[in-house]
Amino acid sequence: MRLFRSSPRIALASFALVGVVALAGCSSSAGTAAGSSGAASGSGASPIPVVASTDVWGDIAAQVGGDLVTVTSIIDDPDKDPHEYEADAQNQLALSKASVVVENGGGYDDFVDTMLSSSNNSAAAVVNAATISGYDLVPADGEFNEHLWYDFPTVKKVVNEIAGSLSAADPSAAATFSANAAAYNAKLDTLIATEATLKSSFDGEGAAITEPVPLYMLNAIGLVDKTPEKFSEAVENGTDVAPDLLAETVALFSGDQVKVLAYNEQTSGAQTEAVLSAAKAGGVPVVPVTETLPAGSSYLDWMSGNLDALKSALSQ
Repeated sequence: MRLFRSSPRIALASFALVGVVALAGCSSSAGTAAGSSGAASGSGASPIPVVASTDVWGDIAAQVGGDLVTVTSIIDDPDKDPHEYEADAQNQLALSKASVVVENGGGYDDFVDTMLSSSNNSAAAVVNAATISGYDLVPADGEFNEHLWYDFPTVKKVVNEIAGSLSAADPSAAATFSANAAAYNAKLDTLIATEATLKSSFDGEGAAITEPVPLYMLNAIGLVDKTPEKFSEAVENGTDVAPDLLAETVALFSGDQVKVLAYNEQTSGAQTEAVLSAAKAGGVPVVPVTETLPAGSSYLDWMSGNLDALKSALSQ
């Protein structure tokens, strides 16, 4: 089983707006807005409007921009499956006013490009994490893994790109954006160092997943994904898993084949519940993962918590 594997993403949003009516206003997402009113400090201009496809990228943009930006995150509910999100006219209005747009790309949030095009906002700078990552977006040996916020080197590239786009929007604050980006990337380097430390202890150990959400992180730690590829693909695509494939996956939790199950707690069904039950019955630690920020958490705290949870699980 190869160390890194990717799986296809089902459509994040159904978008069917045929001409969006003008709205009176658009509110920023709770917890991801910075400098929401007044002039931007340190500069004579108003805060730069930024729209992010998810609160993950929104939180990062807010840290780079500080009080010189206002950030609206489109998908920001930790209690809902982000794949089922339905975009609306309010989202398109926000995009029509954005100076900078941060999207994941790679098929994860295509609705952003659709809405941005419909809004006729050709002036917005678009930061696309998948494009920036440098990965092959159409790999010959499988589907591209678009869950790039679990890949810290890519996040560092996105941070730098956000800083550059904000600097272009407000050149007088370029030094501030650059300093914020450098400080943020230093914290990401700490997380990368933690991954390296874990790899020194757990390189080559087996792991299981329900979806490929955390695979970049598991790969960085040196864990080997033992999950049958078609199982995680079926779960991610919302299709039924064949009984023999489910049985093969459940069997991983006996005989010391895997040391941890990384379980996407934002999506569940009969097959994933069966895997979760098998892991618990087999005494295999379970580490819940998500695709959006937990309530009240920052990106850095969230990822640090994920690494701590993996360390605890792998040490058992």
